[in-house]
Amino acid sequence: MSSSDEPQAVEKHMPTEPTPIWKLIAVASIAAGVQFGWALQLSLLTPYVQLLGVTHTMSSLIWLCGPVSGIVVQPTVGYTSDRCTSRFGRRKPFITIGTTLICLAVLLIGFAADVGYSFGDNLQKKTKPRAVVLFVIGFWILDIANNMVQDPSRAFLADLSKHDHRKMRMANGFFSFFMAVGNVLGYAAGSASGLYKFLPFTKTTACDTYCANLKTCFLIDIVLLVAVVVIALVAVKEPPVERIFDDETPFFIQVKTTFKSLGKSMWCLFIVTAINWIAWFPFLMFNTDWVGLEIYGGNPQGNPGEKRLYDMGVRTGALGLMLTALSLGCMSLCIDPLSKLLGGVRYTWGLVNFILAASLAGTLPLTKMAEKARRHKPLHAAPSPSIKSGTLALFAATGIPQAATYSIPFALASMYSSDNGAGH
Repeated sequence: MSSSDEPQAVEKHMPTEPTPIWKLIAVASIAAGVQFGWALQLSLLTPYVQLLGVTHTMSSLIWLCGPVSGIVVQPTVGYTSDRCTSRFGRRKPFITIGTTLICLAVLLIGFAADVGYSFGDNLQKKTKPRAVVLFVIGFWILDIANNMVQDPSRAFLADLSKHDHRKMRMANGFFSFFMAVGNVLGYAAGSASGLYKFLPFTKTTACDTYCANLKTCFLIDIVLLVAVVVIALVAVKEPPVERIFDDETPFFIQVKTTFKSLGKSMWCLFIVTAINWIAWFPFLMFNTDWVGLEIYGGNPQGNPGEKRLYDMGVRTGALGLMLTALSLGCMSLCIDPLSKLLGGVRYTWGLVNFILAASLAGTLPLTKMAEKARRHKPLHAAPSPSIKSGTLALFAATGIPQAATYSIPFALASMYSSDNGAGH
């Protein structure tokens, strides 16, 4: 039997009125709550886990959850969500469960040092094993839960767009914009050194100033995320969908069948997206760590002067990520008009990828300049304003391709799949 003859599960949106823009905005705002926590994760957790005693090499292994959850959780949640028959809707149950798991995860991460200490971690030792275990569990739950919220939220926007390609682009633009808002708020919180003073109970015997700031940020994240999720899920009803399932073929067989029936356009989208994330992943994982180690010359496990430089570098990196988020937000609003000017979103995506390549290549000369400057400066001196400005400019430039990465592939996937009558 050819792939075209395989039984398929399809969906049809019942005829309804066009979705008001405010509903797209309400659902897209969920991205701000999720991305606030993800901004903290990207900017502060790699340095934080090293303070708990995890080596630089081992910290990269912890980040493997991102790709693993992307491979396993995303398709599973997408498949299950498309076929969900809950009276609460197809997307809302997954968004609710994911939000609950995010709250649990950030509490585990934020209070890992305190709980580890209460269960016997020795503060005089370099490694705090119980705190590390709690951190890793919380970290992996957080990665999984982020996907459980973001992907159904994007699918919710696609449902509300009702096969209108212009609205799909607009909805993904809103989503990218609110991701930028969450990033700006998260990175701003991460770069603040005295935020814990608003919640003084966060600083304890086992949790120093850096840890207390992180804990405070995560408590703020819980409040923000729950607020935007509740508003979106209460205010916006899911559009009625007539589900037509021609068979009950097992999930993995349907995945295999789907891959066989994918068109050339979808395969090209997959390949370009994969190559994109090969470029993005090391930068996203180690950007603030790179500033602390290579630009400022610090060391999280070194002497007090080196630790101070590393902490300064991490906070400068968080400030740089805030500039990334600002340029991402501006660019996300320009994607639709720019695509019209260039003749399509594909051309826009191609253009901004050259900017990404140039930005990543720029890390090498900046590192060499910082190393050379340190040879002629007093010990434990901060880098010159020109090097710091160049580093911040590099971060700001990466926001342009990041806006495209966070919106264009999803918009194209929704268009291709909706044209075929498949799920979003």
